[in-house]
Amino acid sequence: MDIRASDDDRQRTVAALERHAGAGRLTLDEFAERAKVAHSARTLDELAAITGDLPAETTGGAVAVEPSRDLLILFAVAAATLILLGVFIAMIRA
Repeated sequence: MDIRASDDDRQRTVAALERHAGAGRLTLDEFAERAKVAHSARTLDELAAITGDLPAETTGGAVAVEPSRDLLILFAVAAATLILLGVFIAMIRA
C-alpha cells in the first residue's frame, strides 16, 4: 500500500531539487523535468524515486549558518576591545 504524498512533501522534494541544482548535480532542464514530476506525484514512493539517484542531504545547511554568526560576534567583540584599548591608551598619554 502506497502512502499518499502531501503538498508539504512535494514542496520539500522540489526544495531539495533546487539545492541539488544549485550544487551543480542537476542541469536546469533536469531540475524542471523532475520538479514537474514532483508536483504531480501522488505517493511518497514517487517522490523518493525523483531524488533516488542524488546524494542524501544532511542538515548541515542550518548548522553552517551558526558558525558564521558566531564568527561575526567574535570579530565584533574583538573590534570593541581594540577600540576600548585605544581609548584607554589615549587617556593615559594625555
